[in-house]
Amino acid sequence: MENLTMMTDFYEFTMAQTYFNKGEQKKQVYFDIFFRKNIFNGGYSISGGLDNIIEYINNFRFSDEDIEYLRSLGNFSEEFLRYLRDLRFTGDIYAIPDGTPVFPNEPVITVKANVIEAQLLETALLAYFNHGTLVTTASKRITNAAKGRPVSEFGPRRAPGAPSAIEVSKYAYIGGCVGTSNVMSGKKYGIPVMGTMAHSMICDDDSEYDAFLNYAESNPDNCVFLVDTFDTLRSGIPNAIRVIKKTGYKFKGIRIDSGNLVSLSKKARIMLDEAGFADTKICVSNGLDERKVMDLLSQGAPIDSFGIGDNIASPKELVGGVYKLVAIEKNGELIPKIKVSEDTIKTINPGYKKVYRFYDKTTGYALGDVIALAEEKIPKDKYTLISPTDEWKMTTITNYEVRELQVPIFKDGKQVYNVPTVRVSRDYCFKEFETLYPEIKRSENPHGYYVDLTKKLLNLKKELILSIREQIDEDSKNPELSLRRK
Repeated sequence: MENLTMMTDFYEFTMAQTYFNKGEQKKQVYFDIFFRKNIFNGGYSISGGLDNIIEYINNFRFSDEDIEYLRSLGNFSEEFLRYLRDLRFTGDIYAIPDGTPVFPNEPVITVKANVIEAQLLETALLAYFNHGTLVTTASKRITNAAKGRPVSEFGPRRAPGAPSAIEVSKYAYIGGCVGTSNVMSGKKYGIPVMGTMAHSMICDDDSEYDAFLNYAESNPDNCVFLVDTFDTLRSGIPNAIRVIKKTGYKFKGIRIDSGNLVSLSKKARIMLDEAGFADTKICVSNGLDERKVMDLLSQGAPIDSFGIGDNIASPKELVGGVYKLVAIEKNGELIPKIKVSEDTIKTINPGYKKVYRFYDKTTGYALGDVIALAEEKIPKDKYTLISPTDEWKMTTITNYEVRELQVPIFKDGKQVYNVPTVRVSRDYCFKEFETLYPEIKRSENPHGYYVDLTKKLLNLKKELILSIREQIDEDSKNPELSLRRK
């Protein structure tokens, strides 16, 4: 990966210089990355982007060209630029591994570092997290809707740029796709590559039959024909059958990329079966998404696999991950911080925290998560989950195993986490997804997953909110006192 340290918002530099001028280069702060709402109106999201974050941080440094560019802007002092020239990441990072089901307001990534380092990381970390989580979740939702039928990712040309397309294939594979059309991703990550032919090849030849015949002769063990260029039922499928009966090559499948996919696939199945090709598979594509896949299957379409591009490579959704200050260290003391908003959903959970997941010992299903202050211990025999919004809603659980979700990624600036291969992350994602109750995984009206706060964290949050409100009231009554305090 190229050095992308400069891929940050300008205000990160203006704030960093302010901290520098105040002499706060060693001030330790804590930031959380989390999101506020599951995407696709779903019951879960799947974390992604951590592997790229690790590579980005390992390459975090300002080159001479970077410093010269910043100097040319005329906003920064020479002392600050000299500081940046020698800057490296020296902090700690804890994160939930890629492929894990995650839920709103959970700290997926926690950064502990000096305030300048932590601030400069914000933009890139959010970009990697938001994109990785979006694609992995989209893939998981679509492959789950396919009910065991293979889904291939066909999205390179739909992704926002070539580098993004390579990453799309990786996260789509982790999320459940069986392979990709992107050869570069296959080479880089070992993802199975697959594909058929384009309509252009058929239009280029003298006839559809000739195009199929030429293709078959070049791919005798992998004859998959795109049959909808002219007329699927009257031309495409009959020509495919004629070619195979003439050559005897392996007739693996047909792909239908337009039209009424329910009707066409049903009639195609009859035609293939009557011709003696009951083992020939039917693949469909054409702007499919999770709900279209569900609709096709609910109508009994005899579809064996799906090819999906747009709605994995560039879904029309935003994860909305945010990066918020939650604590600072001052005189050896950890001081929790909170952002309060008139919009309740934007009031954050303060303090340095951990996330724990409870699993039923008998079924293996996840019972719920709890967000706790870092120093808290979670009992191993009995626990009461308390809703952070409706405290009267309590669920007491027993017979569980508890797991801390975040793991150490960097300690004192050194990577301590071994990034798994893409295949290992894919297997892990499948395993973790199976721990969710079916009611949480369903596409329509999913059941809410328990994500609660410990009583200690909930009380701290209420105390900080009350303290801020009291300070605002005092300042509004005594504006001169407010000015002196500043």
